[in-house]
Amino acid sequence: MDPEQIPLRDLHLPEAIGLWPLAPGWWVLIGLAAAGLVYLLYRRIQRWRWNAARRLALREFARLQREFEQGADPIVLGKELSELVRRSMLAYAPRSEVAGLTGDAWLRWLDRGLENAPFTAGAGKSLESLPYQRPEKVADEANIAGLLEAVRQRLKTPLPEGSN
Repeated sequence: MDPEQIPLRDLHLPEAIGLWPLAPGWWVLIGLAAAGLVYLLYRRIQRWRWNAARRLALREFARLQREFEQGADPIVLGKELSELVRRSMLAYAPRSEVAGLTGDAWLRWLDRGLENAPFTAGAGKSLESLPYQRPEKVADEANIAGLLEAVRQRLKTPLPEGSN
């Protein structure tokens, strides 16, 4: 037989293996990664919402501090700080636990999770008495600066676990 009459064709190589469609294992991996990202995003939004009261309280605190530095009355500052701390703590702890506290019990509660007990042993103790003092008796600016620092520390520091 004549080789030119034989019906032979050229060799055909198979197509190169493409990236698509993906193997089932890759789909599982993509699904797990997407679920993980959705979970992380959910937790981030949850934490952001949880800290909304803290962010708002710190903005209010900065406003009160600016007003005091511009010459506001320390008695009014004491009243507003006391109200701000009470409202902020009510956002993170049960009303039944926080709303009825007064005096030393309230100051001890505020010290939870803070170093050096700024409310029972430091300048924060004046949070309880400053709103009720006579204006002429409030002359100690350092005590007010210490009170401001104690309140800032309480607002910035989350409550310890198990307190809410």
